[in-house]
Amino acid sequence: MPALAEAPPAAALAAATAVPADAARARPDAVPENAPEHCPGIDAPTAGTSSACQGCANQSICATTPKGPDPDLPRIQARMQGVRNKILVMSGKGGVGKSTFTTMLGRACAGQAKQTAIMDLDICGPSIPLILGLSSHSVHASASGWQPAFVSEHLCAMSIGFLLPSTSSAVIWRGPKKNALIKQFLLDVDWTGGLADDFPAEGSNASAPNLDYMLIDTPPGTSDEHLSIVSLLAPTGLSGAILLTTPQEVSLQDVRKEISFCRKVNLPILGVVENMAGFVCPSCHGNSDVFYPSTGGAKALCEELDLKFLGSVPLDPRIGKCCDLGEDFVYEHPESPAAQAYVDIIRKVQEMCP
Repeated sequence: MPALAEAPPAAALAAATAVPADAARARPDAVPENAPEHCPGIDAPTAGTSSACQGCANQSICATTPKGPDPDLPRIQARMQGVRNKILVMSGKGGVGKSTFTTMLGRACAGQAKQTAIMDLDICGPSIPLILGLSSHSVHASASGWQPAFVSEHLCAMSIGFLLPSTSSAVIWRGPKKNALIKQFLLDVDWTGGLADDFPAEGSNASAPNLDYMLIDTPPGTSDEHLSIVSLLAPTGLSGAILLTTPQEVSLQDVRKEISFCRKVNLPILGVVENMAGFVCPSCHGNSDVFYPSTGGAKALCEELDLKFLGSVPLDPRIGKCCDLGEDFVYEHPESPAAQAYVDIIRKVQEMCP
């Protein structure tokens, strides 16, 4: 009986299968979740044809997808030159107050005569129109593009909510249609009053941008919308992301995923806001915990991960009422501890992004 071949030593096997240290690695956002270990990335020239692609469920898709940079990137970059600060409002968890905070920040910036725009990327659950009191608004087209809805002289917004036949209409889209709409918001909306196409090239004696803040309200998670907006705006210069959470661990757990996403795609994190941090009685201003911070809340999270803690905002039932009525909570109830917390947090954001 012939002798059986000895198995190669573990060290030799590891050396034979190791990837060279200088081998090119795909960006984390360019690798599908079910991809093999050494996937070159969906936008790599060898996508679908390299040896690592053999047996991958995505091989045929990657092999036939157009390669190279997005041809619309130069146009997007030209359109966005007129925007000074581009800030994403994010959270891995839904229902933590991202849209509410985005509108509070937008109203505060506009109240200081800063030209401000809000882009609603929550395509399946747009709430910006209701919170800003624009539910009955529809989109109008002009020679310079789609006209955003104006709340005031210094504040405008664009949302898919303006394009739906009713507030109860569902948006049942897969990733490609969502990505196409995001690109359309960047290319076709006249965010800067028709001046973006004529904006001087970078490096020339350009005048100041005519839009001070673009605030981008994102849906929960780390999916198509987040990947699209970061990849499309990264060449134009993103100011960073503000992350929102509530105090309890079930929310902080998802926010940790959002932090991981930001770090993987090199998106700066401006800071973390803790929303719904206790309940404030409108009569006596007494504060009691509703969502118990069992692991220390957002402040402990920021200390653990070396992030800036922007502040905590307590619950106030009048916040929800103002959102439903399209009113400015900070303006209507300046005496509220929640309003004072918003003002302090917004001041910190403006100091980082003047």
